[in-house]
Amino acid sequence: MNLILLRGDDFIAEDRARLTDRRLTHIREVHRASSGDHLRVGVIDGQLGVGEVLSLDDRGVELRVRLDQPPPAPLPITLVLALPRPPSLRKALSQATTMGVKRLCLIGAARVEPSFWSSSALRPAALEQDLLLGLEQARDTVRPQVEQWPDLRRFFRERWPELRAAGTPLLADLDGADPCPSPHLGPTVVVIGPEGGFIPPELARWQAEGCRPISLGPRPLRVETAVVALLARLAR
Repeated sequence: MNLILLRGDDFIAEDRARLTDRRLTHIREVHRASSGDHLRVGVIDGQLGVGEVLSLDDRGVELRVRLDQPPPAPLPITLVLALPRPPSLRKALSQATTMGVKRLCLIGAARVEPSFWSSSALRPAALEQDLLLGLEQARDTVRPQVEQWPDLRRFFRERWPELRAAGTPLLADLDGADPCPSPHLGPTVVVIGPEGGFIPPELARWQAEGCRPISLGPRPLRVETAVVALLARLAR
């Protein structure tokens, strides 16, 4: 936890916050903080700053908070991700958040199991936890927007035109003729399919919709690995 994230209800005064949950445990056992120590803090969807430990025991920690720094700039990449298995989804969400993605669209596809959409990993509390873990790692405060589009046809009809107009569309494809481009493309939309890949009609549709197929090489990658590899290449 490189950043202690604060919620509005943590504040007991304008510049005081009290924590009693897993953040208290982390401050005691990992930071091994004591009165007078300073910790990096930030308000969810707000500013960053410093929290001075005023008191600390096994029941809670009280911080004097000064917030005077903006969060880091977002990565200008929208991630369109065919919904993977729940364990892979949790990793992908956290890692994409850590790397600065602020908009993720989870989509259906022929090789996306329908049962995935009823997974507990998609419950609001679970999504929030994964996103906050990514923010804590990256010393960021701004949560990504996560959209869910189980029906791919509806996604193309209702959402894709706006996304396509907002950035260069790229399609991760093992058989893509072009290697992943260098960074500095500007706003980009990156589409990653399920681990089995998009079926041929879906690939044809993505290309007809303006996506340029790109490849990271001949080795099939897990979804969460592909997310990190593509974002790292495009973000440098």
